[in-house]
Amino acid sequence: MDHFLYRDGVLHAEDVAVPEIAAAVGTPFYLYSAATLTRHYRLFDEGLDGLPHLVCFAMKSNSNQAVIKLLADLGAGMDVVSGGEYSRARAAGVPGERIVFSGVGKTRDEMRMALEGGVRQVNLESEPEMAALSEVAVSMGVTVPVTVRVNPDVDAKTHEKISTGKSENKFGIPISRARDVYAQAAALPGLTVIGVDVHIGSQLTDLAPFEEAYRLVASLTEQLRADGHDIRRIDLGGGLGIPYARSNEAPPLPTEYCDLIRRTVGHLNAEIEIEPGRLISGNAGIMVSKVIYVKSGEGRNFLILDSAMNDLIRPSMYSSYHEIVAVREPAPGVEMAPYDIVGPVCESGDTFARERAMPPAAAGDLVAFRSAGAYGAVMSSEYNTRPLIPEVLVQGDQFAVIRPRPTFDEIINRDIIPEWL
Repeated sequence: MDHFLYRDGVLHAEDVAVPEIAAAVGTPFYLYSAATLTRHYRLFDEGLDGLPHLVCFAMKSNSNQAVIKLLADLGAGMDVVSGGEYSRARAAGVPGERIVFSGVGKTRDEMRMALEGGVRQVNLESEPEMAALSEVAVSMGVTVPVTVRVNPDVDAKTHEKISTGKSENKFGIPISRARDVYAQAAALPGLTVIGVDVHIGSQLTDLAPFEEAYRLVASLTEQLRADGHDIRRIDLGGGLGIPYARSNEAPPLPTEYCDLIRRTVGHLNAEIEIEPGRLISGNAGIMVSKVIYVKSGEGRNFLILDSAMNDLIRPSMYSSYHEIVAVREPAPGVEMAPYDIVGPVCESGDTFARERAMPPAAAGDLVAFRSAGAYGAVMSSEYNTRPLIPEVLVQGDQFAVIRPRPTFDEIINRDIIPEWL
């Protein structure tokens, strides 16, 4: 469920009409619903009620300061994968004890940043990283809580670019070697082993891969405890999918996912950490764009929008589907027509949809890309010197720009021409 609904024939974000925001901000822009973010976070938090747990928002899905603060104020922790994300979390007021530092290639500078600012735990992904963190911790005279991310060789049955739990993926250490690696970690100064970590991929629409991976982690936890390790946290990652094509997708509900957690690891008397990102922020956001031209081609028609692949790269990068709707609701019974929906960037890949059925459109019409709150703004760029588009947050009948659109001068003035040119 989200809070983007038609009222009197006009798409609203909570209690604000989308055309009102477009008139104030200009298009294109991202638009987030505070009510939807809140609801989706609480589905997980309440779903694990009775188990010691922390729901850590995966910031790689949406790292805007306002979104982070909103969730942190609800009690969420944060899952970060870079020094930049760590800095964003701290700047938004998230305490270090609620920040989990993940990621396959942490640098010593990033490790030092986290240890100086405070961190709940560091999820280690390799023996070399383990040794590096030990060196940093010893040099600073501190001890850091760690888990080791295990790779269970489980097929998440998702897109190959977002599958992370197969043996050929770069993430974690093989679960078959976990006991030896944990012994190494326990012997290193500056590290305290406190848990196990696993994450098998993103946009999973079936609970079976989760169940397989979590049962393997449960067995490993019992083995590690028998080896003498104090395993008191189990980090299960995230990855639960959302419905992008509403007509035919029905991913498992967060309540079903939480029930699975209870069945597979709930008996271990450990604190459970989960790291949802897409399911919290994905359907909490839309991208609003304007039709520049309606163009007739050879055997097909095009809607040319003022948004482009640099603003929302998922369709180009992953061949991903986003539902695209008219901001002004079409009249009942209106005849739909197929359009290729494209942007103005000089790339054939700058295509959002091919032969998508849409109501008749004209220049100036507004359209909205649903399910754009995750991996939208965070993956955008300034390709073709196109400014990053604004982000807007709605709460009830209020809205605010939470990231402004930069001017051309601001973009260009970041470049430095050497004196010798």
